[in-house]
Amino acid sequence: MGVTSGREPTAARRGSRIGAGAEAHTPQTILARLDRIDVWSMPFLFIGIIGTGFLFAFYDVFDINVSFIQSCVALKPGCTPATALTTLRVPIVLNLVGYAVGAVILAPVSDRIGRRNMLLLTMVLTGLGALYNALAPDYANFVVARAVTGIGVGADLAIVNTFVGEVAPRRNRARWISMIFIMSSLGALLGIWLGLFLTTPPAPWPNGLSFAQAGPGFTDGWRWMYAIGALLALVGIALRVRLPESPRWLVGQGRLEEADEVVSDMERVAANHGPLAPVPEDVPVEVPATGLTPFVHLFGSRMYALRVLQLLSVWFLAYVTVFAFAAGFTTLLTSLKYPPPQAGLIVAVGAFGFLACALFAAAFAERLERKLWLPVGALITVLGGVIVAAAGSNRTVAFIGAGVVFFGFNVWVPMTYTLSTESFPTRARATGFGLVDGVGHLGGGIGVLVIAPQIPKMSVLGAFMTVSAFLVVAAVLAQLSIKTRGRRYEELSP
Repeated sequence: MGVTSGREPTAARRGSRIGAGAEAHTPQTILARLDRIDVWSMPFLFIGIIGTGFLFAFYDVFDINVSFIQSCVALKPGCTPATALTTLRVPIVLNLVGYAVGAVILAPVSDRIGRRNMLLLTMVLTGLGALYNALAPDYANFVVARAVTGIGVGADLAIVNTFVGEVAPRRNRARWISMIFIMSSLGALLGIWLGLFLTTPPAPWPNGLSFAQAGPGFTDGWRWMYAIGALLALVGIALRVRLPESPRWLVGQGRLEEADEVVSDMERVAANHGPLAPVPEDVPVEVPATGLTPFVHLFGSRMYALRVLQLLSVWFLAYVTVFAFAAGFTTLLTSLKYPPPQAGLIVAVGAFGFLACALFAAAFAERLERKLWLPVGALITVLGGVIVAAAGSNRTVAFIGAGVVFFGFNVWVPMTYTLSTESFPTRARATGFGLVDGVGHLGGGIGVLVIAPQIPKMSVLGAFMTVSAFLVVAAVLAQLSIKTRGRRYEELSP
């Protein structure tokens, strides 16, 4: 039996409640029953349903990096393949600004009205943004559409991570957020390879794909790319209707009957995997939500205000590295004398390192404290840069190095997502995550506008080390974070 959204008659369901009793509707008992569940206790289909936002977000990011030359030539007078990459910076930066706006304005709404409803709204917004991109009549409208899409994606990332963290078993929160992150890697690969197929001309390997479709008779592949993105969002909307509300959020709002129903369904699913553990006693309960805004809950507390500042710094610096690589990796490879088509293909193959890191994170996320994964990722990124720099004209070594770089600058992300959700209370969790991750994306703007243009002026190794240095500093700052692995939300963030 799946977890429902709470619309079935209460009386028909109450008899099958596991662990029910006179105290079943107290906040302590509901949270204790939730915390004793040590397996994923929703239908596994929900992983895909929730992850559609991640799939769309990373499809969208990597789509524009591949398809923009074709869209720029079509929309902007005077744009040529040689000048398109310079023009690309504006829509990327406005997209990142949209991330920040959506995360700061829309994510806090989910702390007031619930996770489920906002997960539907943000998917609608991202889908409309993608459709706007597909139909954009000129460059100005294209840029505005990128900002609209960013608003939806920024809010969705915050709310998805918040929701998954609140329903995942506490001893495996990072593992299940990493499972969702696998959808990100699939979205990235889909965006890259579909973009190569639809928006680049056919060419023999390794200069391209011999079966690519772009040419004089097909110049609208970029529009199809965004239309596919809109379709992905539509599928996500249809599927997300099935999601329940977060039981932790319901408890915080005093909606205990509804929270009890959701937890009862989760217990039934968990019981299929084996006997449930006894309900623990003395489970801490958070301060209940009040009429105060989530921002007041965060900045009215010195502890939470400092956590916002510290984690925002971590995300801001780390995203400088992430987006500098996203915008400048091909340039780095061309400085090694690879022709641009080969450089783009090396990046496309290297992106499989992204999928590898997501699978690795899902398997090993809980082996280390969250904050220790950033140094691991930084070290692997530096190692990958050294391999690429040493590759010279050896394509095979360059393929391997690119894969290592993609692995390194992404492997830490789901664990730091988890750390961010664990650092704020339920009454302001989406707001806190939105502030640190959403505003942190502005660091990506620095990477695109300031760092990436300097790459051609540096040596290959110097460029890799410069770009990676921001992730190294972020890894150092991350060590100021609290230890959160396996601990209760209410204990970490009362």
